[in-house]
Amino acid sequence: MRNPALWLYLLGAVTFLVIVLRRVLHRMAPLNDEIYSKQVAIDHVHSCVAWVRAGGLIGSVNPALATTLLMLSRELVGQPWENLFPPEERPKLQEAHRQALLMGKIRLETDAQRPDGTLAKVNVLLVTIHDHQSRLVGHYCLMEDLTRERELEQQIEKLTVDLAATC
Repeated sequence: MRNPALWLYLLGAVTFLVIVLRRVLHRMAPLNDEIYSKQVAIDHVHSCVAWVRAGGLIGSVNPALATTLLMLSRELVGQPWENLFPPEERPKLQEAHRQALLMGKIRLETDAQRPDGTLAKVNVLLVTIHDHQSRLVGHYCLMEDLTRERELEQQIEKLTVDLAATC
């Protein structure tokens, strides 16, 4: 209590910091709401979606992807994104990823591998994401499960061949 001016300066500094903190928190609220709404939207998309961080590890997946791969979402998070595909398809995916880095997005049709070894035919879209300073933050790996369509196409071909053989 010997120097009342010091206490007055400290009180002013604390008041200033409280005001600044409240303003920062007020500005963050809409950003948090936006992030939450985007996450909810991705979770309810019927296509398969994986967010892949810049380091190549899966950051999050939506339920459709987990269902397609017959896995739990938490089993996929933290894994290298190339592990979603069989080893023989990975060079093609790595090349597609390099092209996506240059062009922003790339589409290809390939197979996704389930833990039991079965394959799911998928149409993959890789979309790179950059921050406001053009630094790579990661990419989205969007997949459309074509397994059922390919199975039906094979059945139609088989029936066509059988029908042609009987005529």
